[in-house]
Amino acid sequence: MTVTSHVYVVVAEQSGDLLGAALIHSLREKMGPDVRFSGVGGLGMAKAGVKSAIDIDGLSILGFIEGLKAYGRVKEKVAQTVADILENQPDVVVLIDSWGFTLRVAQGVRAVAPHIKLIKYVGPQVFATRRGRAKTLASTVDHLLTILSFDAPYYEEYGLPVTFVGNPTLERPLVGDGDAFKARHGLDPTVETLIVLPGSRPSEIKRLYEPFTRAIANLRQSRTHLNIIVVLAGSIDEMARRRISKDTRFQDVVVVSEDEKADAFSSADLALACSGTVVTELSSTGIPSIAAYRLGWITWAIIRGLKVLKSKYISLVNIAADRELVPEYTQTRCTGKNLANEVAALLSDPVRRDKLKILLKQTTDSMRGEGEASDRAATAIIEILKT
Repeated sequence: MTVTSHVYVVVAEQSGDLLGAALIHSLREKMGPDVRFSGVGGLGMAKAGVKSAIDIDGLSILGFIEGLKAYGRVKEKVAQTVADILENQPDVVVLIDSWGFTLRVAQGVRAVAPHIKLIKYVGPQVFATRRGRAKTLASTVDHLLTILSFDAPYYEEYGLPVTFVGNPTLERPLVGDGDAFKARHGLDPTVETLIVLPGSRPSEIKRLYEPFTRAIANLRQSRTHLNIIVVLAGSIDEMARRRISKDTRFQDVVVVSEDEKADAFSSADLALACSGTVVTELSSTGIPSIAAYRLGWITWAIIRGLKVLKSKYISLVNIAADRELVPEYTQTRCTGKNLANEVAALLSDPVRRDKLKILLKQTTDSMRGEGEASDRAATAIIEILKT
């Protein structure tokens, strides 16, 4: 008689939800009726057939103060997730990204049910900051599936088995119809196009709205013949539209939802983006980008004061290349004037943009690994289930 394995997947934000959905599809293809799923996730996992045990809204948190403010909410949802896992008694729990939330879930499960296998999918970036997290993770989970080829030594030092599966973000082809997009939105196909991506967390919109909007206003004055497109992530779409609808600086700016992202990408000559997964996506398509980010000032002061940040860069593409292929503007440098000036400089230098296109694709090709990351993650999980 065939024994069905039960896999429980935990995610807490949009990028992890995409990974979770892809992993579920791969496991289902490989295991067929021999696997069943439950978990905590978002729309992507729901579309993959896994209804979330809790609502993950409000769990996408970054920063010291934000963490303190959300502590009660996060603690409650951790408890709910742990309780659901213990009730379901899965064979394995896959905890995707979202360090603070998934670590607490893992610790809660381990304390009560040490027989349940725990797999972390995407480790914290200990090569860049807070390397003690590697030891913490090694004492909590059974295995790490990493998307970065240089992760393993940091964790294996503490006895944690690591499997490099590659970066699935680089395998999601954002191939769209740029010409159709421009025609649909009445954009001039003969002029250059800037795509603006202001983030997927409420805190990112809060901190980047003004510098991004001021950059747009500045560019509108200096470059009247520039198409500007703003793409809103589903998680912040409604909130951002309410603010944009009252802001006259968005006159003649095309604002679209995430379902038009592929077409918008295909129409773009250059991007201004919140630093994160989307910068890696843009780089994989060869779109030169400018990355911006702001943390809360107390969080930033703690990071600077304690010298927590070890990496020269914040963008994975720059870290992998060990050079600034994507110009980065953070904290005090993240101003509307600086961002507009960088956009203008790149728009005025097509030779530089062409070189960056080649280098970005070369770098992301090297980051991709052998491809089929979700399939290799599924294979690793199946092997762990056999032990």
